[in-house]
Amino acid sequence: MTTQTMPRTSAATTTKPTGGLKRSLRLLYVYTLATGAIFTFMCYWDGIFLSYCGPATFLGFILMTAMILPIGFVYAELSTMLPSTGSCLVFNTVGLNKHAGFWSAWLIMCAWLAVPAAGVLGILDWLNYQFLGNSLSGTKATIVGAICLCIWCGISLCKNVVAGRVQTIMLFTAIGGIVLTSLLLFFSGHWDIANFTNFFANAKASDYGTGIGWIIGCAFLITPYFGFETVPAMVEEGTFPIKSQSKAILGSVLTCGAIYAIFYFAVAGCMNWSSYSFDGSAFITFEVLRQTFGGASFMSWFVVLLGIFGVLFPIGTSVLGFWYSAVRMLFAMGRQNFLPKSFSKCNRYGQPILPNILILAISVAFLAMKSITAFFDLMAFACAICYALSSISSIRLALKHPEWDRPYVTPGGMAMKIASLIISIVVAFFCTIGIGTQTWLGFAGYMAVGLVLWGCMLVKWHGRGENSTVWMKTPEGVLEY
Repeated sequence: MTTQTMPRTSAATTTKPTGGLKRSLRLLYVYTLATGAIFTFMCYWDGIFLSYCGPATFLGFILMTAMILPIGFVYAELSTMLPSTGSCLVFNTVGLNKHAGFWSAWLIMCAWLAVPAAGVLGILDWLNYQFLGNSLSGTKATIVGAICLCIWCGISLCKNVVAGRVQTIMLFTAIGGIVLTSLLLFFSGHWDIANFTNFFANAKASDYGTGIGWIIGCAFLITPYFGFETVPAMVEEGTFPIKSQSKAILGSVLTCGAIYAIFYFAVAGCMNWSSYSFDGSAFITFEVLRQTFGGASFMSWFVVLLGIFGVLFPIGTSVLGFWYSAVRMLFAMGRQNFLPKSFSKCNRYGQPILPNILILAISVAFLAMKSITAFFDLMAFACAICYALSSISSIRLALKHPEWDRPYVTPGGMAMKIASLIISIVVAFFCTIGIGTQTWLGFAGYMAVGLVLWGCMLVKWHGRGENSTVWMKTPEGVLEY
């Protein structure tokens, strides 16, 4: 990366347009979008969670909640200090330079863009498991998946309030269903603390030993938490005070952390770990319910309802949240000269057009990558690296611009920012140990596409005039970088 000179303010840059996004999102809807994003694969990736962390999966979620909070504090401060669509694109361009901004945006979109395809795969797998006996496969599965993606794209192109209401209904219905399932398991008569005897058993123990294997598995649990950073992506559309963003960010992390921990404490206590295969199979919770309640008359229809509450609704809320965020990232990149300006054109509802179409095309193409473990690992690593870059920017901005107004201040100040950086690096390190070949190949291919785009931008930026710089709104006004 080249070294960036000091940003400059000019008469031209003080009047940069803010784009066509409209303020229509209430705080509840933003909280719902972020919480739904974290809540994604509650009963679909349950086999991965339980394989990676075994009986102590609930502890893994408690620890990861504690580790994510410092990162959440940093994002809450950055997003209120730099309230502009683009989140890490903005944070790292202002905090470091435009190259760091580009690559951090590309990294986080690696995770965001994997969600729609992974979500469709989850819905298709659930339909096959629950109703169709694996008959929905091949071309038929691709067609059904593409239809689902088109529906999400259509919702994203409508008014914000439509998506917000849809997500709010699905999210709170899903949370209610998960809480009810947890209570059923706790009071089933089969939940037993003795099931936690081999506490740290995990799928990676044979390769790395029980302790290191469990730590690696716990590091990958960062995947279900990424999503809180979708809040800054919608900052220009909120109808609430900027400072209240922190409530949506931190509230989403704490809500989901508590539900994950309680739910997997309930599930693990009813499992026969001596016969569990640690193969990452999906829908383990359904099998646990059937074994726990046997031939109970209500169980056949309750498992179907849990599929709706624990698979369909969480995926539905999550995909919309990440879709929205990726659209707004591409919108910001087009508006601020990281991509062609056509990416910032909006329809009459204030929704970006080209980014929605591009994400639909990418998502349909991603359906070919059908390994849920590869999706899971890829998201974890990309997020951890992006969080590390944003933490560095937060530290640098605190040192360079302590005078900038911060409506929300990170508790603990510099110590918390440093903790956020260390946690991000440690998680990324342990992810690299556990990542498989298929995931590395997919990541390399994705980064190669980014390298091509970055190269095109270098050519565009090499010259004079407005095409040679990007711009960002800061507490000092609009600056060029």
